[in-house]
Amino acid sequence: MSKSADQTKLPEIGEGKRGEGGYLGYLLRQAAAAHRLRMDRALADLEVTPPQFAVMTMVKAYPGQSNADIARMALLTPQTTNVIVANLERAGHIQRRPHEVHRRILRIDLTPSGNDLLQACRSRVQAVEAELAKGFSEETTAEIRRWLVAVSRLNAG
Repeated sequence: MSKSADQTKLPEIGEGKRGEGGYLGYLLRQAAAAHRLRMDRALADLEVTPPQFAVMTMVKAYPGQSNADIARMALLTPQTTNVIVANLERAGHIQRRPHEVHRRILRIDLTPSGNDLLQACRSRVQAVEAELAKGFSEETTAEIRRWLVAVSRLNAG
């Protein structure tokens, strides 16, 4: 192989700036992309995307929230969340009802079929999570969670 061809070879994950010497922010993004792909694959046959899973998870955890609130918690734009909610509502997994006081605000809840779908998704996601934590002690996993939350809070102030 010529020297110039060798110089254009892209580094594999774990090499160069894609490895332990890389910037933390880049490594977070690289890890997030790998995790997203695993989630896509784990949920594909249920015909659920990771953003749909995130929306259903937040609706289940915090029932009756508005589209804007769900968007903030699911880390999505309100426009994207609106499309996701509309699609899940059309499929019978979510229902919207007017706010008791502010009638223009619609509160979002899972339907029984939405709860069933979310439960099926959760078992897949728990398997992905278990593989992520494989090889780490509970203490190390807890420390990683604390660090990730701390990184997320950097701009929350």
